[in-house]
Amino acid sequence: MKYLIALIIILNLACAPDKPKVTEEYPEPTKSAPEAVITDPTKGIGAVKNVTLKNPLEQERISRGLAIFEMKCSACHKLDETRFVGPGWKGITSRRKPEWIMNMVTNVEVMLDKDPEAQKLLELCLTRMPNQNVSIGDARDILEFMRQNDGQK
Repeated sequence: MKYLIALIIILNLACAPDKPKVTEEYPEPTKSAPEAVITDPTKGIGAVKNVTLKNPLEQERISRGLAIFEMKCSACHKLDETRFVGPGWKGITSRRKPEWIMNMVTNVEVMLDKDPEAQKLLELCLTRMPNQNVSIGDARDILEFMRQNDGQK
């Protein structure tokens, strides 16, 4: 029995994967959020520089945007003007450019740290929006859903 326990311990030590060692001389690279020089402050900070909107609205994008809203956004945002944890979404597409909205969704940390309009929202709501790891494609779907929510056709 003693030999069996000793064998199990030895096998566990021998088969355990080595953890990577990080030294001060060779630190592990860190991922940074996309940042850019603010050329147009109304478009926010991030990878989204230009958005082409189509009329009429794209129904497939709207349905995907609704699903994403229900899964990732509805816990903090309401579809009317009501401020819940975050601001209500009603009228957002008339107050902000599409690029700003998409950059806020996809690059939230940098936007809250450096964008003046995002900082005003943070002061108003007193809660940082969490990074939901939304892709640019998903952010475009959310934007289309927002457009429909604001009554665009």
